[in-house]
Amino acid sequence: MDSSAKLSSAARQELILKSLKEESSPITGSEFAEKANVSRQVIVQDVSILKAKNEPIIATSQGYMYLHKPTGELEHQQIIACRHNPEKTEEELTIIVDHGVTVKDVTVEHPVYGDLTASLMISNRHEVEQFINKIKDTQAVYLSTLTEGIHMHTLEADRKEKIETACLALQTAGILL
Repeated sequence: MDSSAKLSSAARQELILKSLKEESSPITGSEFAEKANVSRQVIVQDVSILKAKNEPIIATSQGYMYLHKPTGELEHQQIIACRHNPEKTEEELTIIVDHGVTVKDVTVEHPVYGDLTASLMISNRHEVEQFINKIKDTQAVYLSTLTEGIHMHTLEADRKEKIETACLALQTAGILL
């Protein structure tokens, strides 16, 4: 890195906010680090500062996103409970997104830590594939392995019927609790 070209903290945070507000797809910390000529860890710190300033930034498995307030028609949300082994995760996520539904997050109830929630923001097959590959590549474990496969998802769609049909398909697949 050329230290003379590094952006100041304020300039980096402005870059991060502007980019996230303009982009609907996730942006990785590495992409920001390259643009700002700093390490990814510096970007992680900048994002933490922005979050502390109440900026609605979330970290997903694909990168950072800015949570815009929905415009126009209100989004419908529903929390569902599921249970399956790790091998059925791809099937579960694919069923949901194939019905036009976004998987916002996953939550497990841990006996010591209470509710543990991770943001997912998965809304199409490509994002399902990216998520599954990232789990495999990093040899990470699914949160649901902490709770014998039991977990919850917050689902979101533009119509309630989409969530209902996704839930029926999950029930048919033996995934929905």
